[in-house]
Amino acid sequence: MLGALGEVFSDAAPGSDERASLSGRIIQLVALMTVLSIAPGLLMIMTSFTRFVIVFSILRSALGLNQTPPNMVLSSMALFMTFFVMQPVFEQAWENGLQPLIDNAITEEQAIMRIGDPFKDFMFANTRPRDLELFQGLAARADGSEPVPVPETAREAGWRSLIPAFMISELRRAFSIGFLIYLPFVAIDLIVASILMSAGMMMLPPVLISLPFKVIFFVLIDGWYMLAGSLMESYVPLAGG
Repeated sequence: MLGALGEVFSDAAPGSDERASLSGRIIQLVALMTVLSIAPGLLMIMTSFTRFVIVFSILRSALGLNQTPPNMVLSSMALFMTFFVMQPVFEQAWENGLQPLIDNAITEEQAIMRIGDPFKDFMFANTRPRDLELFQGLAARADGSEPVPVPETAREAGWRSLIPAFMISELRRAFSIGFLIYLPFVAIDLIVASILMSAGMMMLPPVLISLPFKVIFFVLIDGWYMLAGSLMESYVPLAGG
C-alpha cells in the first residue's frame, strides 16, 4: 500500500494536468481500498457461502453439539465448498475482466462490468423469480415508477434488486434444508424420551441419552458425504462452467 502511494506521488509533477492525474490516481486507490475492505461482505452476499454456513450451523444444533465442530471448522468448510461451487464464476471473472485489465486491453470501468457479469449470472440463476419480483416492485415504488416485469436474463436484472433477492432466496433454501435435517434427529429425541418415560426415568435428560444415538446415526448414513454432495448439487451451474 505504501509502495503504491509512493509511486502515485513520485510520478506526479507540479503542473495542473499532473495534479489532475494525481487526484484521479488517489481516487482510484481509495476506491480499490474500499473494495478490498468490503470483500468479505461481498463473499457472503454474492456467493454460496451463506447457505453452506447456515446449513452447517443447523446441523450442529440438530445433533445437539453446542461447540463441535467449532465455528472455525464450519466456516472453513463452508469457505472451501464455496470456492468449489464458485470456481467457474471466478474463472470467468478473471479471464474476461481482470486479465484484460492487467494487459491494459480494457479500462477500469469495462473491467468492473466484466467482473460483475459472471456473479450476476450465478445469482440470477439461483434466485427465485418471486423474490426478484418483490424487490423490483419495492424499487419501482421507491422511485415512483411503474413496476417492471421480472427480467428473463441476468443482464436485464439490476444489482439493486438482484442482490437482496438472491440473499433471501439463499436463506429460504438454507432453512428448508435445515428443516429436513432436523426431522430425523427430532424423531430420535422423541423415541428416547418415550422410552425413558415408560421406564420411569423421568429425571434423566433425554438429550443426554439421545446424543450418541444421533451421532452414530449421522455417521452410519454417511451424513457428511450426503450433505456436502446435496448442497453443491443444489446450485445451478454457469453455462460452460
